[in-house]
Amino acid sequence: MSALLDWAREENLQPEPITVDIWKTMPEDFCRLVEVVNGEAVRAEAPTRAHQTAARKIAVLIDSAVASYLERSADGCLDVSTDFDVVLWETPRTTIRRPDVALFDCAPEELRPLPAYLVKLAVEVVSPATERVDIAEKKAEYALAGIPWYWIVWIADNRVASIEVNVLDHAVGHYRVHAVLEPAATETVVDMPIRLKIDWNQLSGLTR
Repeated sequence: MSALLDWAREENLQPEPITVDIWKTMPEDFCRLVEVVNGEAVRAEAPTRAHQTAARKIAVLIDSAVASYLERSADGCLDVSTDFDVVLWETPRTTIRRPDVALFDCAPEELRPLPAYLVKLAVEVVSPATERVDIAEKKAEYALAGIPWYWIVWIADNRVASIEVNVLDHAVGHYRVHAVLEPAATETVVDMPIRLKIDWNQLSGLTR
């Protein structure tokens, strides 16, 4: 407590709103610790091992689906990444989030933060410390930014317990639940937003 009271001084307050241009000049180590909400740096909670493993395994499943999709279709290019910066909007003040996983149109590596209009799917793995942010704040923000699909991943008993698939309803500007996927004895095949086979066995045993 004393350390926090020592820090709580006027001179330690953020001196000005963070813009994309300012964000690009900040140290990478700092950027990985925070997100930006309406120009203000917000500390990002450190993910648990199970959280990290679930995100990684889901990214692998999506990446495999992308490879199959690109073999069948010469229309465009898709890529998958984990835990990287996406700028949702810049005005009136910048908001930059870091989805656990994202599927997006191919873009140059130096394009950072990635514009939200390139993102097809954002995935967030829920942790106790981030539940309100993931199911309320980010859900509203991703919809406002126009990201077509949003998956909310729930963990229980050392495995992915369910995936809530949300699709953007452009008529009203928010997500509606399209499906809730739960572990099954066989693969679950979904077309959201590309054909994806979910092997639930691969989403278990998150920590050993």
